[in-house]
Amino acid sequence: MADLRDVATDLVGILKAAVPALEAVGEDASLRTRGEGSWSRKQVLGHLVDSALNNLHRFVRAQQAGALAFPGYEQESWVALGGYQDRPWHSIVSLWAELNAQAAHVIARIPAERLATPCHIGDGEPVTLEFVARDYVRHLRHHLEQILEPEGSRGKQHRSFAEPGP
Repeated sequence: MADLRDVATDLVGILKAAVPALEAVGEDASLRTRGEGSWSRKQVLGHLVDSALNNLHRFVRAQQAGALAFPGYEQESWVALGGYQDRPWHSIVSLWAELNAQAAHVIARIPAERLATPCHIGDGEPVTLEFVARDYVRHLRHHLEQILEPEGSRGKQHRSFAEPGP
């Protein structure tokens, strides 16, 4: 039977590599954006904190019922209301790391029989719980690249079912 231990292992590996790299960014560099109209590194990492919070709820709630109906995620509002630009960089890094360690723990424990649970998120088409977990890690990688390799990430897009497009 299939499971998501590969996703959890991948997420743990990302954390091991990303946390020291994120810590090395430092406070001053975390305030810079990739260009006009884009989020600062702090705000991008704050977005990943919000994503972890939303997805942890999805991972748990989808296992509690035969289907999940969950609101969409209004990223601009969440990032602004979260006030990440005003938080110390090291605090955001720590929060992100702990939330994702928990996400990896929860993902690894999702039973195979729950992987096909239909998830309706916002106005998106229904997807499976397995897709939600795998897409979560793809989304996380995309935004980590924006933080850690801002020049190389210009113009790259990750459209998740859970986030509205521009």
